Amino acid sequence: MSKKIIIAANSSWNLLNFRKGLIQKLISENYEVIALSPYDNYSSDLLNLGCHHLPISIENKGTNPISDILLLLSFLKVIREQKPDIFLSYTVKPNIYGSIAANMYSVPVINNISGLGSVFIRQNWITDLVKKLYSFALRGSQKIFFQNKDDRNLFIKDGLVNEISTEVLPGSGIDLDHFAKTPLPNENKINFLLVARMLWDKGVGEFVSAARSLREKGAEAQFSLLGFVDIENPSAISREEIEGWSNEGIIKFLGKSDDVRDQINEAHCVVLPSYREGTPRSLLEAAAMGRPIIAADSVGCSDVVDDKINGYLCRTKDSEDLARKMESILSLSPKELENMGNKSREKVENEYDERIVIDKYLESIKQILTKSN
Repeated sequence: MSKKIIIAANSSWNLLNFRKGLIQKLISENYEVIALSPYDNYSSDLLNLGCHHLPISIENKGTNPISDILLLLSFLKVIREQKPDIFLSYTVKPNIYGSIAANMYSVPVINNISGLGSVFIRQNWITDLVKKLYSFALRGSQKIFFQNKDDRNLFIKDGLVNEISTEVLPGSGIDLDHFAKTPLPNENKINFLLVARMLWDKGVGEFVSAARSLREKGAEAQFSLLGFVDIENPSAISREEIEGWSNEGIIKFLGKSDDVRDQINEAHCVVLPSYREGTPRSLLEAAAMGRPIIAADSVGCSDVVDDKINGYLCRTKDSEDLARKMESILSLSPKELENMGNKSREKVENEYDERIVIDKYLESIKQILTKSN
């Protein structure tokens, strides 16, 4: 009889974009996989992978205790009815409330702390509350994966996890066949691309300020933004603000994309001056496709950039330093740009291959199931 695994996240889009390879591998290994996430436009695509999908309502950014209690009850109901052999969780609320529910039914849990986000950037009472919830929820987890050593060390230092149950993964990994290396565009005008949700915490404001500065200096370059707008997040940038930048002629807003390869293919350099990440997927995708990258010297981002080798690191929240690093890209010859892009691809091949992540999950799952038999 197949072992049953629930894999939970705060959106079907998240599971499809970041866990597709893992889901497919688990199914090929004869596990029964249930994707647990809110219903959205990507839920049917999960079914096409061969897994089941159960919808669950998650108020991602809310702090309403009633909503969170209802969410916990929803997780309890699913786990009671489905009786999974293992519960895999991603994103904050599934990590917290899904883990609590799984612990109550003695279901083994594997967590993935993919990034601490705005809650840990701002350091307020919500940060303290989330830390207490994490400490309670993760105490029964068999394995807790982190996407960078800084987040892992923070959780250990604050006593939120047992060090022996933790391990660092290279992000969510990259499908190197899907994100194949492509040649840089032939155009002389350099295209800088930022791929992210449209949040201030992603460094979008710094990117726009740097673009404005370079345009005022007469730089022959294009500056593009790609990503979701109108997001429920305290750091969200309004659509009106983005349209204002576009109308001013500073940036080109590309909207969202279901296949970012098209936009990365047209870029010479991908930029992410984010304040904090787990491991930034947009930089990994760009690096896999052979693009030089610029990132803030911040938690998560700095791991992906070898400064002056496959790109440049800039100071966090410093648009002037970002502009200087973008000028460095503009000063490179086509051959130098190509060499830097080749180094990006090499780094991802050596450190961020999706198979590394999937193998770690399979190893942990088999160890847990062996112990429980």
